[in-house]
Amino acid sequence: MESTVIEAARRSAGADETTHANRRWWDGEADSYQAEHGEFLGDASFVWGPEGLNEADVHLLGPVAGRRILEIGCGAGQCGRWLTSQGAQVVGLDLSWGQLVHSHRLDARVGTALPVVQADAQRLPFRTGEFDLACSAYGALPFVEDATVVLREVARVLRPGGRFVFSATHPLRWSFLDDPGERGLVAVDSYFDRRAYVEQNDKGVATYVEHHRTVGDWVRSIVAAGLRLVDLVEPEWPAENEGTWGGWSPLRGRVIPGTAIFSCERP
Repeated sequence: MESTVIEAARRSAGADETTHANRRWWDGEADSYQAEHGEFLGDASFVWGPEGLNEADVHLLGPVAGRRILEIGCGAGQCGRWLTSQGAQVVGLDLSWGQLVHSHRLDARVGTALPVVQADAQRLPFRTGEFDLACSAYGALPFVEDATVVLREVARVLRPGGRFVFSATHPLRWSFLDDPGERGLVAVDSYFDRRAYVEQNDKGVATYVEHHRTVGDWVRSIVAAGLRLVDLVEPEWPAENEGTWGGWSPLRGRVIPGTAIFSCERP
C-alpha cells in the first residue's frame, strides 16, 4: 500500500525530487483539475490566471497569426487551441501525460488538432530558433527547482526578437496563507524565505513541489537566461469575477496581487 500525504512543509527540494513528484501529481490530479477548472478555462480560451485576464483582450503576445508558437506547461491545451483558432502554428508541451490526454479529448470535442509533446521544460526537444513566440500560463516554471534552466531553454528555441510571456503566482502571495477568506489577508511568512512548498507522505517522499522566487529572483533569472524583461503585468481583480480558485478570491484579489505576468524578449 502506498504511503499517503500527511503533511505540508517548507523545505529544500532538488531538481530530480521536484520533477518526479510533480509528474506523478499532475498525472494523478489531471481528471479532477480539469473537472474543477475546465469551465473557467474553456475548451479554446487563453486565460492568464485566476483573475480571468484573457489574451483575446490584452494581446500580451502581440500578433499571433502565422506565427510559430510554443506553449510550455500547456495542460489540456486550452491556450494553444485558442492561438490555433487565431491562425497561429502551435505546439503544446507538458510534463504530464494525464493532462495531454485531456488535450486530445478537447481536440475531439472542439474539432481541432493541437500537436502536443510530453517532455520536460528543462530540456526542450526543439531546434534552436524554431519558434517566433513562447508562452506559459502558470505552467512549468513554478514547478522546477531552477527556473533559469527553463528560461535558457526558452531563449534557445526562440528566434532573435522572439517574445516569451509567462504567468505565475505573484511572489508576494508566499507571505500569506493560501486562504481565500479573511485569514488570507494577514502576512505570516517571510517574503524572503525561498524554501519550497512541499507536500510529502509519511516517509518524507515529496508528492508535490512548488518553488518560491521573489520578484528580484525572477528578474535575475530572466537576465541570466539571455532574455530582456520588457513588462511586468499585475492583473487587478475584475468586478465581474465572483469566483474562487484555491486561495484566489475577490476578497483577496482586490487587496493584494495574485498573479505576475512577465513579458520577455530574446535580443
